[in-house]
Amino acid sequence: SNTPEIEVDAGVPREPMDLMTALQMVLKKSLAEDGLHRGLREACKAIESRKALLCVLAQDCDQADYTKLIQALCNEVNVHLIRVPQAVQLGEWAGLCKLDAEGTARKVVKCSCVVVSDYGEETEGLTILQEFLKSSTA
Repeated sequence: SNTPEIEVDAGVPREPMDLMTALQMVLKKSLAEDGLHRGLREACKAIESRKALLCVLAQDCDQADYTKLIQALCNEVNVHLIRVPQAVQLGEWAGLCKLDAEGTARKVVKCSCVVVSDYGEETEGLTILQEFLKSSTA
């Protein structure tokens, strides 16, 4: 049989997505599915009602009691907690911004905390995120 060989992309393997990129993808998807809770009150409600799958906290949040409360709730209910450097970055990822004509985020609203209650569809980002969470709890 002389079936032509199909060449499967023998190029450079793609760099695996880094965690922050993966997280950004996951937050976008969950926002689209209405599964993203932004801000302290929303986040606490989602965690307390046992709906939270993941909590993301900004490291530059300047309200220590706020951070402690979220951490305590996550511990109590067993919710994964990921920290990102900046609230302004988290705000942008959580859709709290206006995009200009070029698609650049403008007028980003800071967001110190988001909780995901629905990941939406499976994405590469979600796979990477879940691998990371597994390894970080082990």
